Amino acid sequence: MSQPLAYPPAPRPSGTVQTTARRSRSAIRSGLMFATGYVVVIWAVHLVNVLIFGGDLVFLGVNPLDVSSIWHIVTAPLLHANLEHLISNTIPGAIFSFLIGMSRARVWWEVTAFVVVVGGVGVWLLGGVGTNHIGASGLVYGWLAYLLVRGVFNRHFLQMALGLALGIAYSGLVWGLLPGVPGVSWQAHLFGAVGGVAAGMFITSDDPAALREKRRQRALKRGGDRTYRGLR
Repeated sequence: MSQPLAYPPAPRPSGTVQTTARRSRSAIRSGLMFATGYVVVIWAVHLVNVLIFGGDLVFLGVNPLDVSSIWHIVTAPLLHANLEHLISNTIPGAIFSFLIGMSRARVWWEVTAFVVVVGGVGVWLLGGVGTNHIGASGLVYGWLAYLLVRGVFNRHFLQMALGLALGIAYSGLVWGLLPGVPGVSWQAHLFGAVGGVAAGMFITSDDPAALREKRRQRALKRGGDRTYRGLR
């Protein structure tokens, strides 16, 4: 009696779909971690400042041209004058922190470092002698500026689309870059945004794989050309 033919099992999917889904979940977890961390830190600092120090920690804000306060560029974004000030920075900051955090820890830390240093130094130099600048709004403006421009510099269509959507949704924040509202540090907003644009220009860790490969190929080609010329 003839035996039934044994056909090899149909090939299984390559796993691309599963890998993409896994990466997406990992990116979301990373974004949530940084968004949650941001909110927890600024609220914890505010509660400690109010309940334990009676609000006196505001002296750790940036005092322009005061050499002893130059290091306050690191502490100033964590401090807030009151609950309203804190709440105004909580939701947009959490959203922008989440979106940047989705690109993983290295990108988040690099962007944040650019914003804190560039924004803080700008405020320290040009914020006005005798003033004290505190609050995470400079960080918020810097993160937003980075999200607005990064797609342009790394040629990523989806990031361009996200930047356009955020630009429309938060277009009202542009007025915060201009002087005129008493008690509001427009300098922190402005220089924080400058730091965010600088991050978009110089940070390459958020570049898509295709752009990284193209740069690698160009570097190899330049190296080969130099070797060829050296042998002539």
